[in-house]
Amino acid sequence: MGNSWACFTPKGVTFTKKPSKRLPNSSSTKRTKKKDEELEFDDALIHQQALSAAFLFHQHQLNGSLPVNLNRSTSVVYPSTAAPKKLPKSSSSRQRSRTDHSLIQPLQLVNKDLNVDGLETIHFVLVHGGGFGAWCWYKTITLLEESGYRVDAVDLAGSGIHTFDTNSITSLAQYVKPLTDILEKLGDGEKVILVGHDFGGACISYVMELFPSKISKAIFIAAAMLSSGQSFLDMVSQQTGSNDLMQQAQKFLYTNGKDQPPTAIGLDKELVKDFLFNQSPAKDVALSLVSMRPIPFGPVIEKLSLSDAHYGSIRRFYIGTPEDCAIPVALQENIINTNPPEQVFWLKGSDHAPFFSRPQSLNKILVDISQIPPKQA
Repeated sequence: MGNSWACFTPKGVTFTKKPSKRLPNSSSTKRTKKKDEELEFDDALIHQQALSAAFLFHQHQLNGSLPVNLNRSTSVVYPSTAAPKKLPKSSSSRQRSRTDHSLIQPLQLVNKDLNVDGLETIHFVLVHGGGFGAWCWYKTITLLEESGYRVDAVDLAGSGIHTFDTNSITSLAQYVKPLTDILEKLGDGEKVILVGHDFGGACISYVMELFPSKISKAIFIAAAMLSSGQSFLDMVSQQTGSNDLMQQAQKFLYTNGKDQPPTAIGLDKELVKDFLFNQSPAKDVALSLVSMRPIPFGPVIEKLSLSDAHYGSIRRFYIGTPEDCAIPVALQENIINTNPPEQVFWLKGSDHAPFFSRPQSLNKILVDISQIPPKQA
């Protein structure tokens, strides 16, 4: 799917109501008609909000500033302030998950007395998953920046508003080039915290092998945390037959002809609602449906070559999503057990897109991880 941002302006959205027919002595019919009209108006309003969010995020990428008065959920609005806003400390206690790891409650927020001075790094680099783009992080970007962090959200090649043809991408090196460009430009001694979602986990693993000295920590969110010699396809194949909805939603694209391997994987926009966004606000689902693009097939089947000296030298953390229908808990636990990270957090109530469904709780985990001091040599 192309990504024509220029036509996402709110001016292009209009609301029209169908005139209801008056039927004699039928008050129930009139009530039903009125209810239908209200639902049509609500759907149109949600769609307008999604298009507006997409347009504003595009302006952010062009101008380098993200409006902080965007609605980040269906029920909470964060007012714009001159200085970063400190969020209240949650009184809820951390529970244990089925794998005896940290379980984050939805209402736990950033520590009240957050101080980013003296941290090893305050620079986050956010890497989206397959089909997504930098746009999916708009809530996370704002929350982290309000807390005093520096944030880069990257559009991988052929994703988001990146103009490269997805069907022409044949390797991970091509796909992650926008990410490697960021790391190559870092100054001497400068480090970042890499965050990868979904297929973005394979992407950050690839660059962890290339730039170990420039990465402080790596955070995998419902992501491919692969072993050496494994591909993303190898990982998802572990659940073949157990996720019929995902298989139905995938559409292979054959730009070079059906007698050649697929060039990309498209997604059925109606079906992804149920297995990617089953806990996400409707306006974020609408934003995703107008913004998602196909996933290049070459990088999906490429096996990683990871070494203990490079990839293994970087501290890894995993954030699990218990209500995830795309990468079910059983598969996430297998990923964790096969390639154990330093620490695991379970984000209670989150679907596959926690940046939409649990943005505050996700932000708290990211901040908490950033505050973990470096290991003593």
